[in-house]
Amino acid sequence: MKKAMTLTLAATLFSLPVMAAGDAAAGKGKAAICAACHGADGQAVIPGYPNLKGQNELYLVNALKAYKNKERTGGNAMLMQPQAAMLSDTDIENLAAYFSQMQ
Repeated sequence: MKKAMTLTLAATLFSLPVMAAGDAAAGKGKAAICAACHGADGQAVIPGYPNLKGQNELYLVNALKAYKNKERTGGNAMLMQPQAAMLSDTDIENLAAYFSQMQ
């Protein structure tokens, strides 16, 4: 019984989604282009644009990848799809790490 529970727990842990683990310092270097709309400090400078400062890292990764893959089509997609298309998956993870750690 104990062995079965251990195997079940291990299988559950290994099946959980992988959390993003980007490099915030590298993300800071890529974030300059984001500042035009989302502010140098991650606080949006244009009404209706989202603040990125302190946003959930995995949410940012998923959102940017959805824009990149043209799966996110509402709102600001016309602006964000070309921006995200220029980013590698590593760039996306780094940007998400940078903005998520801002306080």
